[in-house]
Amino acid sequence: MDAGIDTMDAAAPSSNALERLRAAGLRPTRQRLALIGLLLGNGDRHVTAEQLHAEAAAAGVPVSLATVYNTLHQFTDAGLLREVVVEPGRAYFDTNTVDHHHFFCESNGMLRDIPARGIAVSGVPVAPPGTAIRRIDVIVRVGPQSL
Repeated sequence: MDAGIDTMDAAAPSSNALERLRAAGLRPTRQRLALIGLLLGNGDRHVTAEQLHAEAAAAGVPVSLATVYNTLHQFTDAGLLREVVVEPGRAYFDTNTVDHHHFFCESNGMLRDIPARGIAVSGVPVAPPGTAIRRIDVIVRVGPQSL
């Protein structure tokens, strides 16, 4: 995201952001509107809480890191985002909520989408009694090519 974001643009709710929050059953508070605006402003992407917090600060949106974390989890619970845990203590939030998988570059921490049709999963075990498989997430870890 461009660090030169206009503060008014980040704080001004777009009709899409307002509609998405309302459709998800979330009250459109000023902070939620600002954060969803930052998240959705540049198309599908993967962001950490720390990255979004820095973007909010650069845009002049007064919000604590704890509020960013809480809001990202509320958005995830409401189906507006997907959480992608790449390793313990390291999670990204994905604005693309359709079924898909990811490449994770271990050297630079970048996540890239892989279309769901790009990976075939076979041999999926039967879910334990009383449960159902909701989705299968595949993370393909990559690194620099050796010479």
